Amino acid sequence: MSPIDYIKLALSRYADFSGRSRRMEYWMFFLFNFAAVVIAMLLDGLLGLSGMVGPYGPFYAITALGLLVPSLAAAVRRLHDQDKSGWWLLLALVPLAGIVILVFMFLEGTKGPNQYGPDPKGGL
Repeated sequence: MSPIDYIKLALSRYADFSGRSRRMEYWMFFLFNFAAVVIAMLLDGLLGLSGMVGPYGPFYAITALGLLVPSLAAAVRRLHDQDKSGWWLLLALVPLAGIVILVFMFLEGTKGPNQYGPDPKGGL
């Protein structure tokens, strides 16, 4: 699969909090999300719209809100790949403890099926 295919896969499962996601799917979507937000911020800045929606501009606000649910869903599925509950994601709200979530996103998933579904890599 190409990186674009992984981004499409994550977006097609935009509100699916069940199942598992590979590291590549998560990180390609993360990069897409980061690029989209940066472009939205630049667009707001170039058009002089920064500060219209709180400290942000409308393009940033729309982009960030539009990608919020897909980002959470991808992160939950990534945790499921390691046989962890999506509730672990709440740890990101605790200062410095969120580093644990970052480490989890880099770890390989469990091989074979787990309680959240079959191995996304197709292994037994």
